[in-house]
Amino acid sequence: MTVELNALPKAELHIHIEGALRPELVFQLAERNGIALPWDDVAELESEYEFSDLVSFLGLYYRCMDVLRTSDDFRDLVRDYAAHAGPQGVRHAELFFDPQAHTSRGVAIDTVIDGLLAGLEDAHAEHGLTGGLILCFVRDRPAAEAMETLESVAGRAHQLIGVGLDSAEVGFPPELFEDVYRRAAELGLHLVAHAGEEGPADYIRTALDVLHVERVDHGVRVLEDQDLVDRMARERIPLTVCPLSNERLRVVQRMADHPLPAMMAAGLLVTVNSDDPAYFGGYAGDNFRALERHLGLTAEQLRGLAAASVEASFADSARKAELLDQISRWSTVPSAR
Repeated sequence: MTVELNALPKAELHIHIEGALRPELVFQLAERNGIALPWDDVAELESEYEFSDLVSFLGLYYRCMDVLRTSDDFRDLVRDYAAHAGPQGVRHAELFFDPQAHTSRGVAIDTVIDGLLAGLEDAHAEHGLTGGLILCFVRDRPAAEAMETLESVAGRAHQLIGVGLDSAEVGFPPELFEDVYRRAAELGLHLVAHAGEEGPADYIRTALDVLHVERVDHGVRVLEDQDLVDRMARERIPLTVCPLSNERLRVVQRMADHPLPAMMAAGLLVTVNSDDPAYFGGYAGDNFRALERHLGLTAEQLRGLAAASVEASFADSARKAELLDQISRWSTVPSAR
């Protein structure tokens, strides 16, 4: 069903744009910016793509993004993502970005945002992709720094969709960022946060009750708390699940063990996303194919997941209606080859 799954329109709600930095692009940008890399070639870099957990991945993730220096670099990063995600059916993408990972090495936050916004304009012109930016706070850095970062973009908050919380989860509970999220809400930004990936289910509850998030990123450990499952199903709080990422970071040992079918059966509003596609083995369409191949999801279940991604997005009502209509007309009949 490969061709047909690529044709299934999707919204991607959990994509770290720095995690779309393919190894080939790492080398291209390093050459452009005169940066010496610790790897001789793409193959040597890719040999490090074996991760035991989230923290082991983050070390390489931050090392690679050092090649991102100019607004053109960030623009080309978004264009490269769209060139790969678009053909896999992504029609709307809400991109996470980590400004602290750039400002801490001397790249101005306006350089980052300007480049990403230009890339989104290109993605719309070239692939019909809509979407926007979600500024993420690095949770293993001080909350005061997160607040400083937020205030530095207060004057252009209207150019962002919302804020998020990412990076190392265990030991950095959501409540550390209560004041930051309160300020983000005052600026009119949507609120999301990573919770319940490696951290406990209680992090999900805290993200809801203290940070007042509208969407939970990952959240696969929600099934450990039945009261929380019931609440999230009743309130239709979306979860942005990333199956290939969960397998590569050992959240699950194999795809066949993934809790996504159980989450769906419990009535949770589940969406499927790529997280960091350059590192975890694929884009959104690849994640859909993995669910079909390893978990036996049917075409109608996959259609439902695509529709859920649109419902859970922050797109306006007209765009949602347009995408839902496209999803309803998606044909599962194999095309002639």
